[in-house]
Amino acid sequence: MSLKSLNHILGVVKHQAQWQKHPFQRLLELWPNIVGKVAANHTRPLSIQRDVLLVATSSAAWAQNMTFGRTTLLLKLNQNLSSPLVDIRFSAKDWQPLPDYLQQKTFTPQEHPSYLADLGGCLDQVTPTIENPNTAFAAWAKKVQERSHGLPLCSQCQSPTPPGELQRWQVCCVCAAKQFNSSKTYN
Repeated sequence: MSLKSLNHILGVVKHQAQWQKHPFQRLLELWPNIVGKVAANHTRPLSIQRDVLLVATSSAAWAQNMTFGRTTLLLKLNQNLSSPLVDIRFSAKDWQPLPDYLQQKTFTPQEHPSYLADLGGCLDQVTPTIENPNTAFAAWAKKVQERSHGLPLCSQCQSPTPPGELQRWQVCCVCAAKQFNSSKTYN
C-alpha cells in the first residue's frame, strides 16, 4: 500500500464536485458587480435550470430592459462561472420584495439620538470652546438635556425617551435591556 501525502489528498478533495462552490452561489456573489447596483436592487436571480438563468425583476419594464442587454450579461457571467449559461430569462412574475429585516437601511448621523448639530442651526452655537474635558462634557450634557426636554418619559425610570423606543418596548432601551436580561433562564 502506497501512502499519499496530505497535500495530494487535499488537492483531490478540493477538485471533487461536492467540495466546489455551487455555480448558483457563485452567480449570486457576482450579480451586483456584473449588473450594477441599481439593477441589482430591481433584479433577483432565482435559479439555474438546464443552463438557463431565471431572474425575477421588480417590474415588467425592468424585465424588458434587462432582456435587451442579456447577451452582454451572458458574456460577463460566463467569464466568471465554471459552467457556462445558455440564456437568461427575466420575468416580473416571481418578484417578491425583501422582508424588512433583510433590506439595507442607511441612517445619517443626524438621525442618531445623540446628534447635536441641528439644535441652533449654527454650528458655532453647538461646538463649545473646549478648555478641558469637564467643560466639554458639561456643554454636551446641557445640549442633550435641552433637546430631551420635550421627549416623553419612560414609565419605569422616568427618563426622557425617544418615542420610537416607547413604541417598540413601552419603556426606554435601558429598562428594556434590564427586562430582557432578567427574563433569561439558564439551564
